[in-house]
Amino acid sequence: MSEKNNSQAILHFWHGTKFQLIGLGLAVGLAAGIVVVLYRYVIELSLEFSLEVYEYLRERPLYIPLWFAVLALCGWLTGWIVKQNPIVSGSGIPQVKGVLQRRLAMNWWKTVLAKFAGGALSIGAGLSLGREGPSIQIGSAIGMGFSKLLRKPKMTTQFLTTCGASAGLAAAFNAPIAGAVFALEELHNSFSPVVMITALASSIVADMVSKEFFGLQPIFDFRGISAIPLHQYGHLIVLGIILGLAGLLFNASLCKTQDLYKRLNLPLQVRMILPFLCAGGFGLVLPQVLGGGNQMVNSLLTDNRPLLILAVILAAKYVFTMISYGSSAPGGIFLPMLALGALMGLVYSRAWGFAVGAESFYAANFIILAMAGFFSAVVKAPMTGIILLTEMTGSFSNLLSMGVVCLVAYVTADALGSKPVYELLLHRYLANKGVPAYAAEEKHKVLLEIPIHPGSPLDRKRIRDIHWPERCLVVGIQKGSSEVIPTGATRIASGDSLVVLAEEDTANQVESVLSGQAAGRFN
Repeated sequence: MSEKNNSQAILHFWHGTKFQLIGLGLAVGLAAGIVVVLYRYVIELSLEFSLEVYEYLRERPLYIPLWFAVLALCGWLTGWIVKQNPIVSGSGIPQVKGVLQRRLAMNWWKTVLAKFAGGALSIGAGLSLGREGPSIQIGSAIGMGFSKLLRKPKMTTQFLTTCGASAGLAAAFNAPIAGAVFALEELHNSFSPVVMITALASSIVADMVSKEFFGLQPIFDFRGISAIPLHQYGHLIVLGIILGLAGLLFNASLCKTQDLYKRLNLPLQVRMILPFLCAGGFGLVLPQVLGGGNQMVNSLLTDNRPLLILAVILAAKYVFTMISYGSSAPGGIFLPMLALGALMGLVYSRAWGFAVGAESFYAANFIILAMAGFFSAVVKAPMTGIILLTEMTGSFSNLLSMGVVCLVAYVTADALGSKPVYELLLHRYLANKGVPAYAAEEKHKVLLEIPIHPGSPLDRKRIRDIHWPERCLVVGIQKGSSEVIPTGATRIASGDSLVVLAEEDTANQVESVLSGQAAGRFN
């Protein structure tokens, strides 16, 4: 296709086929939902089997060496899978961000198979990892594959990759709205009506598939909880500050653990055996820390163990999460992060209740609030955290208090210079040798959406008065519900979204410059 025809096809796509994207998003949501539900079922079955094995081994300790040999073999096999397919290491969410930013290449079908197998082995063996990261990466790969099989243009591939990622989160957690918000807040870091509506369509269908299989119950059953009285909101500020500090420590610990594994300088297959053997040890003495932690969170309301024991479980879960994720085993940190937040909330509630002589001090509320706050401090995505926990708990009585905790946790972490965890992990991943780099081509065009923020130097300026980056063209301006085809005299206003056509090989630089100007970071 010639350059002129390619540009015309891109513009036709933008102006004439938005509703087609919704249909494609629905199809991607169905396909991703089915695969992620199967993945979720396999890892739950595998983890349940592992827990039964530990119960058996406590009565028959002679078989313990045999089980550890099985764990070592599973670790070696997982390491081999990751070595053959480096893009499936860890959570997968940083890799999806890299793909959407045109910084990483991903073979869609190899990713689906390798992430499915590696994640099932890792989480099924009891590593402190979650299903959400693999589900998001599997979903994004299915969206990419759907586009490639239908031979859609690269622009469509970007949208369907996002749709698949949203569907993966929705199917993993029964949280369709959070899936769409996650696409905007974390994957794209901006609001786009097209991304929102297509991601929402995909998430809803995937959630319907998940609910058809697993039922209508929320992941965490915390319904029927009354709201915290306003005169107790001072505790929310204290809790938010604690969670902000904990989020800073969590991100730093992840990076330090990855560095420690690298300093061991062991072959990947050998290195991967270590967390599997640790899972065996924890499984025998403290099985509560195995897996992502959703079962543990559900049991916290009826957990009458002393405060010291809860603190020990919290410390063990924290250390085991670092050991598990630092090894590069395929698995996410969403669920372990929420489990840690829930434990911190319960410890805070019990500690304050003990101090004032109360048997229970809003324990259920603080569990929910701490999960959302810790997520906001670590991921730096407070809106996703609020909506995600609301959907996962089925409780709408804590929205105001959750907003307070998330805001304080976010501000505390941000003031201390903490970076979003997935941004940190993406930079570290890209620094590794042998990562599959994206091969951008000059002949391909892409469309960029650039929202104009209040205070931007572009606000109230005419198109012809702005120094634009080379090799880009403003082809549209979204003003509310209407779209304007710009001329040199068209003025840009805050709240507008620029639609910019750029060549693929320079699109990242163009987007970086324009996003900075649109946000008012530099002139």
